[in-house]
Amino acid sequence: MVFNRNSYLQKLVRADGNGMIKIITGIRRCGKSFLLFNIFREYLLAHGVQEDHIIGLALDDRHNRRLLNPDNLLDYIDSHIVTDGKKNYIILDEVQLVDEFVSVLLSLTHKQNVETYVSGSNSKFLSRDVVTEFRGRGWEIRVRPLSFAEYYEGIGGDKGEALSDYYTYGGLPAVAMMNSPEEKEAYLKDLYRTIYLRDIIERNNLHNEEGLEQIFRVLASAMGSTVNPNKIANTFKSETKTQISANTIAKYIGHLIDAFMVSEAMRYDVKGRKYIGADSKFYFEDPGIRNAILGFRQVEFNHIMENVIYNELCSRGYSVDVGLVETWERNSQGKTARKILEVDYVVNRGSQRIYIQSAYMLPDKEKTEQEQRPLTNISDSFRKVIVSGDYARGFYNDEGIYRIGVFDFLLNAGCLDE
Repeated sequence: MVFNRNSYLQKLVRADGNGMIKIITGIRRCGKSFLLFNIFREYLLAHGVQEDHIIGLALDDRHNRRLLNPDNLLDYIDSHIVTDGKKNYIILDEVQLVDEFVSVLLSLTHKQNVETYVSGSNSKFLSRDVVTEFRGRGWEIRVRPLSFAEYYEGIGGDKGEALSDYYTYGGLPAVAMMNSPEEKEAYLKDLYRTIYLRDIIERNNLHNEEGLEQIFRVLASAMGSTVNPNKIANTFKSETKTQISANTIAKYIGHLIDAFMVSEAMRYDVKGRKYIGADSKFYFEDPGIRNAILGFRQVEFNHIMENVIYNELCSRGYSVDVGLVETWERNSQGKTARKILEVDYVVNRGSQRIYIQSAYMLPDKEKTEQEQRPLTNISDSFRKVIVSGDYARGFYNDEGIYRIGVFDFLLNAGCLDE
């Protein structure tokens, strides 16, 4: 089974010729190596690039151990570059294993007719430090686990069953190709403990493994709710009698973000047009890993659907915040009171803005009105959307809100542009 990663392939192709080092980032096991060494390589060969013009090295292969010396690696690349005026493509995996790898990659930018694509597992080098380490010569291409569209294209079958499996076990390609639930659960639990957790501890020289695991569990359990380091510290103190400072919690959450495990959605005052408060929502890069952290004991499809929609919006190039809308409403005593309503996603891309609500079920008029209230209290003219699990086809209702089912939303990348 081969999954189509065409959107990422097109990003690799569009980056060809931009004069920068193409840095492929993302969590472990999301398919970065397969994308480069299989999908991208096959594309190059199919479009006229000769095989001897592609220099591909997996630097975690023991056969390439001597190439972890930076001078040996540069000598090897120099000896394999074909100087016939045509482009050479250098593809390096696990490049962070090379000593002084940054200077090696910067040296390659000085060569004529050479395009360099690299991936690796060191999240610090492959996230916020791309700009500073590579002095403006790094071009980051973020790869995520399979989207539902990629997942469903690969496995097919009943859409409802496929989405249920996706909500439960996520979109890591290796998991998607496994057959039994027991096999998937065991793999995800092992991956979390032996790879993701261990990487973060070793990379950041952390000494409180239990504290890191507790923070992981709190964020996983609170998915869909706003939290902040102070709240988490108070929870530890009151419920587990554990003393972890808010500063330490904030630092640990930063490590999780650097490692691509979670993303932060900040609260945005829609009417005041400003970010407010310390509370944020944290969404997991892969719902399967989130569920594995909790031992598959808290698989709540309504919250997971919210996480999946968030990931889909990010993969489509939107920046995503949590919206807050101030209203004044009469209470049961007839008095006017201030009320804050939440918009699940305020999404922006260029000049485009969209307000989106995630509603797992809309069984009746009362629930529908409840979901619409935050949107109908926004006075600007930007598009307003409700993505629900119980509607299939998109339409505009009487309030001018676009209603679309989760299947249409996830399987049609252009649905918000229609």
